Amino acid sequence: MNNLRKALAFSLPLLLEGCLVGPNYHRPPVPTPTQYKELDGWMVAAPAADQPKGDWWTAFNDPLLDELEPMVSVSNQTVRQDYANYQEALAEVQVARSALFPTIGIAGSVTRQRSASGLNTPGAGGVVNAGSVEGNASWAPDLWGAVRRNIEASKATAQASAATLANATLSEQTALATAVIELRVSDANIDLLQQTVAAFKEFLRVVSNQGTAGTTPPSDVITARTQLENTQSSLIALGVARAQFAHAIAVLVGKNPEDLDIAHSTKVPTLPTVPAGVPSTLLQRRPDIAVAERQMAAANAAIGVAEAAYYPTLTLSAADGFSQSPLAGLLHAANNVWSLGASAAENLFQGGLTRAQVAAAKATYDASVANYRGTVLKALQNVEDDLAGLRILAEQSEVLESAVRDATRGSEIAFNEYRAGTVDYTTAATAQATQLSIEETALSVQQQRLLDAVSLIGDLGGGWSAEELQNPHKSAAAR
Repeated sequence: MNNLRKALAFSLPLLLEGCLVGPNYHRPPVPTPTQYKELDGWMVAAPAADQPKGDWWTAFNDPLLDELEPMVSVSNQTVRQDYANYQEALAEVQVARSALFPTIGIAGSVTRQRSASGLNTPGAGGVVNAGSVEGNASWAPDLWGAVRRNIEASKATAQASAATLANATLSEQTALATAVIELRVSDANIDLLQQTVAAFKEFLRVVSNQGTAGTTPPSDVITARTQLENTQSSLIALGVARAQFAHAIAVLVGKNPEDLDIAHSTKVPTLPTVPAGVPSTLLQRRPDIAVAERQMAAANAAIGVAEAAYYPTLTLSAADGFSQSPLAGLLHAANNVWSLGASAAENLFQGGLTRAQVAAAKATYDASVANYRGTVLKALQNVEDDLAGLRILAEQSEVLESAVRDATRGSEIAFNEYRAGTVDYTTAATAQATQLSIEETALSVQQQRLLDAVSLIGDLGGGWSAEELQNPHKSAAAR
């Protein structure tokens, strides 16, 4: 065994520092504007430190969001799946790293045999016990860096998996916020229609009394009743949408739909102000961009792995131990056996296999570069879309506030005029329908503004930062 240790001690320092073929990774530049187009005249860019961090959903001031959002990173099944994939990727890094080191083993054997001439062999009945014990080692030094490039690729893949986990968590969190907002707006719509039904019942009572008195035609009574029944039907239909939103919320937090009861609320979440920062911060704050960038790094390292196949491989082996027959005295120095060896191999002809593999690896890298740049461009588009939606809908919301007030006043005037006999009921019914339609539109715009705010926070990266990839165990420790 001493000879084995001496051989390893002599060869390791010489062979650990081998060549490293293949290109070193440098992130390709991506042109980004100095500020978002939609910020002009609407919002001043703020430093990244002022953007939503961590529990970003608290800005909406909704108790249900505050209660359920922390469950997503723990119980959501999509997140749990990506967490398991991340753990697998970390293990693959260790698998790749193990190839840097020699394989060391020990083997022993004992045999008991009797030869054909056993009667003339010393021992009990010519039976002989024999044995051996041997330590062995083999090592293929990473002369051309194939193993190191493979480790580099595995690390980048693990970091991409960590970013995928962060992206899945953020995506599911924004999906939950979206579902809660839609449920809250459904409750607000239910409140609106309940108030409208109550008003229409009063209108029907007045019209029916006038019909009984003979001061209004029967068609007015039918019109008022139809209007009431149509509104009641719409109110009932809202129950289906609300139930579906509640079921979606339950699944997003890892619960069975029947296990989560959400009480009706008359309060819609608050619309937060979200500073957008500058476009370049997306490169550090968007986990999907980090995924694409790390995949690009892994593809770059794969080129080096492919190019290493051009060069010969070297394998060193050593063995040291004892062998003795008969078994007695096995560990005596006289029974020591050892061996040292080396072998090299080089492919002389493979029909262009290695060249094709290198070309494929380079093409894969080029594709990953295009994917990275496309992801950045898509991210910029997402933010611009969100900012445009918030800006334009804010203007529409102001107009609708005035429209709701005018429609409400117009409906009151039209019904009073009907009661005074100066207009027919069609005029009053039209005014009432207009009021309801405008109020529903105003709620829809309010809902879309809230959804755009959620989308903007998600498109800005939420509370995530690329710095988290520097500590691959951070995500695991946080769970």
